Amino acid sequence: MSVFTELSASAAAAWLENYSLGTLQRLEGIAEGVQNSNFFLRTSGGEYVLTLFEQVPHAQLPFYTQLLAHLSACGIPCPAPVANRRNAYLGELAGRPALIVSRLDGLSVRRPTPAQCAAIGAALAELHLAAQSSPVSQPHPRGTAWCVEVAAQLVPHLAPDAAALLADELRQQASRPGSLPRGIVHADLFRDNVLFVGDRVSGLLDFYFAGVDDLLFDLAVVANDWCTAAGGEVDGERCRSLLAAYQRRRPLTAGERAAWPMLLRAAALRFWLSRLQDQLLPRPGEVVTQRDPRVYQEILLAHRASGDRPGLGTPPVEPLLAEAAPQVAWHGR
Repeated sequence: MSVFTELSASAAAAWLENYSLGTLQRLEGIAEGVQNSNFFLRTSGGEYVLTLFEQVPHAQLPFYTQLLAHLSACGIPCPAPVANRRNAYLGELAGRPALIVSRLDGLSVRRPTPAQCAAIGAALAELHLAAQSSPVSQPHPRGTAWCVEVAAQLVPHLAPDAAALLADELRQQASRPGSLPRGIVHADLFRDNVLFVGDRVSGLLDFYFAGVDDLLFDLAVVANDWCTAAGGEVDGERCRSLLAAYQRRRPLTAGERAAWPMLLRAAALRFWLSRLQDQLLPRPGEVVTQRDPRVYQEILLAHRASGDRPGLGTPPVEPLLAEAAPQVAWHGR
């Protein structure tokens, strides 16, 4: 449950007087999410989402709100922050930083189809292009330096084979290309952070790990979650749909095509580490929904076993880019 701070209707109604959104009609806690307290908010002026920030560092909140405002103004289907009567996005409610955003239609998908993988590929490329003109920026908070730091903390708690795998992967990731196109990435665009209406992407959610990193890393995060079959291997049909739709809008460079197998591994490593951290080193007082680290250990092992060889889990990029990309309509505003 993602309501960690209880909020009464009377307190929410009083706080809404700071906004030009009408009167409160309904307040309902949202069961999804693991980091913040979220509520559906219906007023006489419309439908919104109210978030009380529980774990995101306060100093980073202006970046997230301004990034969302910029992306939504560019037509990216993400929550649009709502300013109060003082023209400020962030306020304070129940002792927590608070933000109201627009409510988006749609539902997340558990078993994405190739058409839906194409749609998220197109949406991700549009996000990357729109973010290039963002007035705000910050480093990706869980990039390479974070991986090295967390790995050092985890090694004493790991079985010998897992510790050896982690050490070897970190050594190989040290040769990750340093000249790939960079920009603001979402870094957490899992299936539960995307809403669909049919095969149309209607919402991109939870930008709380956003920051500057290799754009290809973001695409690899998506491929690992959206296009992975049992045992950690990549489903070729879904991956082809994802990559073809993405590159119609932002063609991959030669360096990115060559780096694709290594970036798939980098993305798998990042989420293996974060899940191990939540499991083995939970932070005091923090409420975290634990997810099985073995899922991303299997994905990492499958990528390492296949390398860039065709047919063994990591489809080579060159044939994918040579294929005609499907005609995926973009549904930005």
